[in-house]
Amino acid sequence: MAVEVVMPKLGMAMKEGTVSIWNKEVGDSVGKGEPIASVNSEKIEIDVESPSEGTVLKITVPEGEGVPPGTVICYIGTPGEDIDATIVEEISEPVKENKAIPIPQSESSVTTKTFPGRVKISPVAKKMAEAAKLDIEKISGTGPGGRITKEDVQEAIKNSRELDTPPRPEPVNIVVQAQPIIESKQIPVSGIRKVIAERMYNSLRNSAQLTMNMKVDVTDLITLQKQTAETVQSRYQNKLTVTDFIARAVVLSLQEHGQMNSAYLDGKIHLHKSVHLGMAVALEKGLVVPVIRDADKCSLIELSGNIKDCAARARQGQISNEEMLGSTFTISNLGAYGIDHFTPILNSPETGILGVGAVNDIPVYKGEKIERRSILPLSLTFDHRVLDGAPAAGFLQTVKKYLEEPITMLI
Repeated sequence: MAVEVVMPKLGMAMKEGTVSIWNKEVGDSVGKGEPIASVNSEKIEIDVESPSEGTVLKITVPEGEGVPPGTVICYIGTPGEDIDATIVEEISEPVKENKAIPIPQSESSVTTKTFPGRVKISPVAKKMAEAAKLDIEKISGTGPGGRITKEDVQEAIKNSRELDTPPRPEPVNIVVQAQPIIESKQIPVSGIRKVIAERMYNSLRNSAQLTMNMKVDVTDLITLQKQTAETVQSRYQNKLTVTDFIARAVVLSLQEHGQMNSAYLDGKIHLHKSVHLGMAVALEKGLVVPVIRDADKCSLIELSGNIKDCAARARQGQISNEEMLGSTFTISNLGAYGIDHFTPILNSPETGILGVGAVNDIPVYKGEKIERRSILPLSLTFDHRVLDGAPAAGFLQTVKKYLEEPITMLI
């Protein structure tokens, strides 16, 4: 008997999942535990493994289509096994009168209509027809039960173009420069990419964002990091990074500058009592922001461990939607990519986000002498509706103070 493979539920808040890509096609053999597809919700993407050994008999959800959790996305069984489930998408208009509607009959072929305004058509074929502005009721379906397939729509588009082609005019002596044909591949915007696109657009549209930059001398911090590395490793089996110290400095600074740890909602400024720190993690499919809850109650070592744990689980696709909600301030680090200053976009409805660049060693005057110092660039984006430039600069100066006097973060 065929086995159903269903859309998994990726977190309690998940309402819809999307098939990103099918690794198998109908007729392909699969082994138990073998990845057959990648699916995603808003900010999580995982591989769906085959629950049993067999053959892919039917794929019921195409790539790029969203369905609720628990929906059957494919069947696995024995070759030649009969599957009764059929994907049918119905396009209908409301019937005003509760009367029986006669079904037109045809002796030569099976019609695709069941009643006026309702047509059997595959999701891909429907999108193609809509893009070409074709009346699907005039397209003959060659699929099972008269269902309109992608090939039927392609043929209808071809015929439509031939009918619309005007008669060839008489040749004239006009030289027209040929335009280059630009080939392109269309990629559906779904899953993580769709959520990021919507949230970033809404963030810029619904807030007054301003970015300021500052350089921080982290020479002493790096020295402290190296001096404590062996002790931290042996005692806590951990390694403190510059990012860990930055996160600690931000948390301490937010406690001193409460307006930065806030949100602008419904015309009011909501000051948060706790610091829930968002740490942006770059994945192949897009950016996710796991949240370190109650970061203000964590020591430097505890904060470092939480950051590494969340980042690792996010990269493995094991973090839930709930663990990426409720941040009050976010840190985004592009230093590993060699970026200096950049303009981070607010993770709405937060008031601030700190962009971290790459540490560079440069010559710096110390009195009359030139010394080699390690300089860290920081970029703070804040919501100007909540606070002005001066208090925002004050917050950034406090972060700078902690980083340039790192021993204060250990006391």
